[in-house]
Amino acid sequence: MSEASDLPQLVRDDPWLESQTDRIRERIQRFEDTRHRIGDAKRRLAAFARGHFLVGLHPTAEGDWSIREWLPGASSVSLVGDFNDWNPESHPLTATENGVWGARIDGALIRHGQRYKLHVTGADGSVRDRIPACATRVVQDPDTHDFSAEVWSSPEPYQWRNDFDPSSVEVPRIYEAHVGMSGEEPRVHSYREFANTVLPRIAEGGYNVVQLMAVQEHPYYGSFGYHVSNFFAPSSRFGTPEDLKYLVDTAHGLGLAVLLDIVHSHSVKNLAEGLNDLDGSGNLYFHADARGEHPQWDSKCFDYGRDEVRCFLLSNIRWWLEEFRFDGFRFDGVTSMLYWHRGTTAFDHYDKYFAHDIDHDAILYLQLATTLARELKPGALLVAEDMSGMPGLCRPVADGGIGFTHRLAMGVPDYWIKLLKHSRDEDWNLDEMWHTLTNRRHGEANIAYAESHDQALVGDKTVAFWLMDQEMYWHMGIGDDHPVIERGIALHKMIRLVTFALAGEGWLNFMGNEFGHPEWLDFPREGNDWSYHYCRRQWSLADNPALKYGWLLAFDRAMLQLGDRYGLPGNAPANCLNIDPVNKVLCVERGGVLLVFNWSVDRSIADYRFKVPGTGDYRLVLSSDSPEFGGHDRTDASIVYPVNDEGELSIYTPSRTALVFAP
Repeated sequence: MSEASDLPQLVRDDPWLESQTDRIRERIQRFEDTRHRIGDAKRRLAAFARGHFLVGLHPTAEGDWSIREWLPGASSVSLVGDFNDWNPESHPLTATENGVWGARIDGALIRHGQRYKLHVTGADGSVRDRIPACATRVVQDPDTHDFSAEVWSSPEPYQWRNDFDPSSVEVPRIYEAHVGMSGEEPRVHSYREFANTVLPRIAEGGYNVVQLMAVQEHPYYGSFGYHVSNFFAPSSRFGTPEDLKYLVDTAHGLGLAVLLDIVHSHSVKNLAEGLNDLDGSGNLYFHADARGEHPQWDSKCFDYGRDEVRCFLLSNIRWWLEEFRFDGFRFDGVTSMLYWHRGTTAFDHYDKYFAHDIDHDAILYLQLATTLARELKPGALLVAEDMSGMPGLCRPVADGGIGFTHRLAMGVPDYWIKLLKHSRDEDWNLDEMWHTLTNRRHGEANIAYAESHDQALVGDKTVAFWLMDQEMYWHMGIGDDHPVIERGIALHKMIRLVTFALAGEGWLNFMGNEFGHPEWLDFPREGNDWSYHYCRRQWSLADNPALKYGWLLAFDRAMLQLGDRYGLPGNAPANCLNIDPVNKVLCVERGGVLLVFNWSVDRSIADYRFKVPGTGDYRLVLSSDSPEFGGHDRTDASIVYPVNDEGELSIYTPSRTALVFAP
């Protein structure tokens, strides 16, 4: 038995982890050894994360161009493009040290806007034109649909206007968004359109973070940006690099942090556009054996144990933070990275997190990535998409953790969909609800959400669509009373508020869900005749005073204003004051406010009493039954609610209503 003072902090905080002490120490030591080996004299990782400066196409101080690429297995390489009529004999590269090929090109030949590729004869004898790994601008030919790198040396570099410190975001309230589908018209929308029309809505709604999906270039629009081909290139289908900078800068001016939904968990298989088999060796950036294949996603998995791959991915972290001034990242597919089984198992024992099927190289890479991000931007927000619940994922590396600031509470939306799909309202179990919404590791912050883009995709349904389905098409006009819509609006507000208040230390919403966007999300594809009809957001529904969508939008804004005023969700855990299975009433306290949820179908109760902490008086500060939210106006915010001598609060709790009281 180790002395308590000798244990890693992660183990001291959770004695159940003591049997894993040696493995946790090994993680800490391996990280420290690697950082010492690859960092500079001050052990800074930025010294290592500069691969994008060393390879790729760059102007030289003398006015020429330098092209370099890591292709250790290639037998010959040349630069082809508009500047030499795509002649592979014109500009050969020479093999140099460490498998890097390079050449210098006359500065007069290469100009802004020209397209280029590398002509690679691979180790297997294959001959292909390939896009350089660190290309920062990739465009698609409108006629052939082929992708190429494009020379980007804008004569008017972007001039930044706004500084922003992400450490100012104490409680993240994240608006998850996709630029291309962010407008009403059935087409791809742009970075600047999003900046000018959608960002003001997000800020006005009370959010303080915008999370951008599908920014890294991807050949298939319908992949939602998760089959990345060019990791350093912002998607050109939405505009230029300067346009993306304008978006980030505009967000900062509105007080919004900006997160990049970064994909380092896998890569597209495409040979023409991506990294796959770039030098013909079969194992350059990815594992050569079965470990390099992701069967569920039909994609390639990185070899995180190779220094050159770490350099590539860490340089990618640095690129987005420095060049585009992102404030952090939402790391996609972290569960798939952590385990060789890619997350296809039950996590029912601590050994599953430390002993079985663990990709230790991936853990080390994530430790390096989170450390580098905080080194470059100390207040960076780092959110992990992990459903396994690995202990220490959101704890400092020095404590034995992996260094993320937050993880997504992925079990919560699954719970709501399962409940709405399989249970009658009368059968909802409030004990199970409380347990699901509050069951998480102490000291590791979660981002709560009732639904995200996953639930909005075709094949699934949003919470609003599960509740109201096709009736939304016919009965959302104000004055058109319909029992399905009335139930749906009431429960939509309650589900979001109870999740917001209890299920995490931050909040996430996918664009449009705040007002119950009525349609699923379906990208243009062969199966829908390449239609954009379901790949857009109809903001006019929420803005139309004749429709009920505005009620849901108004409630969402009031909920976030409440959170801002009282520090919700916040870091203090919620306290359960009363679970009443007979009357279907749940009473909780968090951050000094009391929240009462009456889930009953038809039971409204006068003089409902429950024990509360402390003494004094309370006022009603939010009621989902208020008429501006589509309620029946059965509550009274003008009166004072005193705590009686028995320490009880007496209230009127209407059916299907959420109430919030503050001192």
